[in-house]
Amino acid sequence: MKNGLKTAVLLAALAGLIMLVGSFFGRGGLIIGFVLALVMTGGSYWFSDKLAIRSARAVEVDQTQVPQYHAIMFELTQAANLPMPKLYVSPEQQPNAFATGRNPSHAAVCVTEGLLRTLSWDEVRGVLAHELAHIRNRDILIGSVAATIATTISFVANMFLWSGLWGGRDDDDGNPLIALLLAILAPIAAGLIQMAISRSREYEADRSAARLIGDGEPLARALEKLHGYSVRIPSHVPEAQASHYIINPLAGRRRSFSNLFATHPQAEERIRRLRAGDWRNLG
Repeated sequence: MKNGLKTAVLLAALAGLIMLVGSFFGRGGLIIGFVLALVMTGGSYWFSDKLAIRSARAVEVDQTQVPQYHAIMFELTQAANLPMPKLYVSPEQQPNAFATGRNPSHAAVCVTEGLLRTLSWDEVRGVLAHELAHIRNRDILIGSVAATIATTISFVANMFLWSGLWGGRDDDDGNPLIALLLAILAPIAAGLIQMAISRSREYEADRSAARLIGDGEPLARALEKLHGYSVRIPSHVPEAQASHYIINPLAGRRRSFSNLFATHPQAEERIRRLRAGDWRNLG
């Protein structure tokens, strides 16, 4: 119920943002904005998983291609009483993983080639339990919608920036200062949306994963390795999709205000909580 409400609020915010932009172009723009809002909010609900999979350049795999991957996920879904998600592998060399989809019956899990190459199968099991926890907690749709909103806000900011700078020679064509402020503030808003959604859900998914397999150590070891590789091996993941992943794939990029825009809690704190046995507490 709580996650469903968050999703509804985010979809409404996305629709409102698009219509606000349309309103700058008069009544006709408002009508076009309304139509685009319907299309984009519907697309965010029905097709955001496909966008995430496509951005990762992932391909679906069956049990003959990666039998242990399938076997572990089948075991976990049986234990969690959940449908089997579609399984994908991305060619990314940075070890990482994410889950996506609109509900447990329409879910997908993706791991990178780097993850399958560097982790033990016990550690992979911890990672897959974490992603399955996101599916069970219905975090995946919220993350997909937040990614869409972040992408839209960035697009709107760039549009206003260019229209203000190039169309601002006439007094009637816009204010370059307003365009510049939008270009600065809009990405901050996008980052805050994702930050607010992502951090707490990662802790909860860690706890749920440890409870599912009865041990926090496999996931703790996996997070140690994944975090180490994330700062050494570059990733081609778009910034708007980074919040999907178990470890921030962009950790190696130098960015200002890195803590403000962080979509994940500190890996060290997640590992500490897992090893301290916090996942045993029901609160």
